[in-house]
Amino acid sequence: MVVLGIDTALRTTGYGVIRLEAGRFTVLDCGVIHNAPSLKHSECLRRIHKGIGELIGIFHPEAAAIETAFANKNIRTTMLLSMARGVAVNSATLNGVAVFEYSPKTAKRAAVGSGNAAKEQVASVLAAICSLDAARIPNDATDALALAVCHANIASRPELAALSGQAV
Repeated sequence: MVVLGIDTALRTTGYGVIRLEAGRFTVLDCGVIHNAPSLKHSECLRRIHKGIGELIGIFHPEAAAIETAFANKNIRTTMLLSMARGVAVNSATLNGVAVFEYSPKTAKRAAVGSGNAAKEQVASVLAAICSLDAARIPNDATDALALAVCHANIASRPELAALSGQAV
């Protein structure tokens, strides 16, 4: 099973692509879709849409996992995050990939055992699970990898079906 995890933001959208095979995780790719502060919002959104589509074209994931939407104290920030999330979901679904959403705490708990884990702790545990150097995991990709691992764990175990993320 191949799963794409997406942690959206307008300027730095993290992604992680993992394969779960015979009970072992392999990180196929992880990184960040960078958008310079000088870019217009519409260009950032186009680049996120295109980047997600390219990842799907390369890795052919069976599912994508994304964080649930949340409200920030700053309504403008909430709106920008929602737009970035929307184009990521749109790109995945247009490419035939089902998208499931999980709260950040659920993803971290499923990946590392603690819903309150710091990004560095998530990176260290995922690096150990996936035989990676933690320094090679970009900071913005850690939550995306946790989301992918979370969905793969749940989707591969029928007894956990009740915990499956909400399909978007």
